[in-house]
Amino acid sequence: MNTPTLVTADGVPLKTSLARAQRRGKLKAAALVLPLFLFVLVTFFVPIVDMLHRSVENQLVGEVMHHSVPLLQAWDERSGELPSEEVFEALAADFVEAKQTKAGGRVGRRLNYEKPGFSGLFRKTTRRADKLQAPYKEAFIKVDKKWADIENWKVFKRESAAYTMSYYLAALDLGYGDAGDIMRNPDDKRIYLKLFWRTLWMSLLITLLCLILAYPIAHLLSVLPTAKSNLLIILVLLPFWTSLLVRTTAWIALLQQEGVINDVLVFLRVVGDDNRLAMIHNRTGTIIAMVHILLPFMVLPLYSVMKTIPPSYMRAAKSLGATPFTAFVRIYMPNTVSGIGAGCILVFILAIGYYITPALVGGQSGTLISNFIAFHMSSSLNWGLAAALGAILLGVVLVLYFLYDKIVGIDNMKLG
Repeated sequence: MNTPTLVTADGVPLKTSLARAQRRGKLKAAALVLPLFLFVLVTFFVPIVDMLHRSVENQLVGEVMHHSVPLLQAWDERSGELPSEEVFEALAADFVEAKQTKAGGRVGRRLNYEKPGFSGLFRKTTRRADKLQAPYKEAFIKVDKKWADIENWKVFKRESAAYTMSYYLAALDLGYGDAGDIMRNPDDKRIYLKLFWRTLWMSLLITLLCLILAYPIAHLLSVLPTAKSNLLIILVLLPFWTSLLVRTTAWIALLQQEGVINDVLVFLRVVGDDNRLAMIHNRTGTIIAMVHILLPFMVLPLYSVMKTIPPSYMRAAKSLGATPFTAFVRIYMPNTVSGIGAGCILVFILAIGYYITPALVGGQSGTLISNFIAFHMSSSLNWGLAAALGAILLGVVLVLYFLYDKIVGIDNMKLG
């Protein structure tokens, strides 16, 4: 016996009508999500991809010196001899074009990142490009004897490739030796690994201090009556209503040797007037200011989780014979692990990328790797090195996030 096909009022099979309705619902949902997806794509994924590309991209030298670079790639650097006359002739043509396009200085600055002296060499050669005549090898050496240095030509050849690992090597305090092998930089030039380590341990310390300070505050907010807790929440949120620059500047006024805190300590005779504490332009100032700024980001996740813990849990534990301390440690604290995880990961990620506060109050010993990323982006204009440092920092954060997920579990992180 055949089952009759169910149809709608307009004669369309019910199955087909339901499929159309589901398809329309999915299209509507996709249309609603599309603006957010495009926003995240443009403001998050595209900049990250561009950063990763800039950390290895090296097309400037090949594009500007397009006559000499293909010939230079065929030069045997192990021969101990300078490139052929043909290479010098092509290089002369490149410098003539570079003088017209004013691109020679950019190539010199790029090569100067690898070996100091290239910037001045390229500027000098570009100015005299129109006067270069055959024999070109002697003409270049006459302009500057650095053109007779084989080591300069090795750097020129190596950095004329379309992609390079030089930025990542520099970010890891490594470089190329005379034989082209990778080796560690001298002790006085190893700065970035120390900065990465300083950034990690200071961020962890700031996160720990925020947790220690925020836990009792959040607990107090969760147990107080609503009227009082709302007032205290306003006080916790008050820093959000003040500019970050203003808050940091206020800490400068408080922490400097002639500042308010030192004046109070001298008045109370805790320290002598000639022995004031140095709490600014060092690590101490950075830690104090950043703990103050990031403390609300720890308080709010903890409070939102603690507020959902029923008070009956503690009463039940005490009625079964547990002391207040035992009940707190074995009953209350395990229920706040999700809030601790959310607050810690939020504060740590914010701390590891901060650069305004360390730049103002950190001094030489309190700056973080983010300050050097900002320096290379805005001052030295070495965007490749800045991108490599940023990529390594991103990789470190992802590794720590992976370890956090394995140890704690990202599913256990809650905001209430």
